[in-house]
Amino acid sequence: QVQLGESGGGLVQPGGSLRLSCAASRVIFSIYAMGWYRQAPGKQRELVATIAASGSTSYADSVKGRFTISRDNAKNTLYLQMNSLKAEDTAVYYCSTETAPRYWGQGTQVTVSS
Repeated sequence: QVQLGESGGGLVQPGGSLRLSCAASRVIFSIYAMGWYRQAPGKQRELVATIAASGSTSYADSVKGRFTISRDNAKNTLYLQMNSLKAEDTAVYYCSTETAPRYWGQGTQVTVSS
């Protein structure tokens, strides 16, 4: 079964940066589109960014210009570079395979607060 594990979350001040990682195993990582999602307390899980196997990317309007999704197929790892963080970016962040069925990691908490 596909396994995904996120890391890199934490507490950061507004305007700060974090880089999330998602390590994938038991999957031919390079052929899958991958995505980052987030879920804030009391809200539905929402799409943050996706990256195709080809490397093409797409972003939610709320993070365009601040977040960058990337992948390292040699390391079976997905990344999310988050800059200029805002309080409203506070959420649990999940990586996912853009497949059917979809596989999820366990999530990593990002808290943006002064």
